[in-house]
Amino acid sequence: MIEVRWHGRGGQGSFTIARLLGMAASVYGGHYAQAFPSFGPERRGAPVLGFTRIDENRITDRSEVSQCDYVVVLDETLWGPAVLSGLKETTKIIVNTATPDKYHVDGVEVITIDATSLALEYLGRPITNTAMMGALIASGDLVSLKNCQDAISASMKPSIADKNNILIEKAYEMIGGK
Repeated sequence: MIEVRWHGRGGQGSFTIARLLGMAASVYGGHYAQAFPSFGPERRGAPVLGFTRIDENRITDRSEVSQCDYVVVLDETLWGPAVLSGLKETTKIIVNTATPDKYHVDGVEVITIDATSLALEYLGRPITNTAMMGALIASGDLVSLKNCQDAISASMKPSIADKNNILIEKAYEMIGGK
């Protein structure tokens, strides 16, 4: 089972992207998936978590993801103990940042991308969730870019989906996806 924890702030689309990754894996990728948020009555800007599980077999565990294969940080100001908890030796951390040299964790691969600049360029807004999904799928063998683009197309208005599909592809290419 692959487990992903998304760190963001209310309004950044952490749960939306957790759900879209699950949709890409299950509806378009033929896997089982589960996506869910962890937040209370927080307001826009408060820290929130999203979780995605992907597996070849039916998923029965409904608990929060505690040991992550991937940690995705949509807002670098959230970097700290919560991001660094529950890491495996094989965990990859993907951070949205314009200052990549600030992020290092002994024994863990940290991948950085300036998703905010990309989002501003392609969306005209600093909504980084699809860019971060592009970086995530380029860094591992979770789901295909096409499956993610299909999930985006099915979930958003065409004009917004088209921009987000370009954005996810650009982020995917920047991290080295083929």
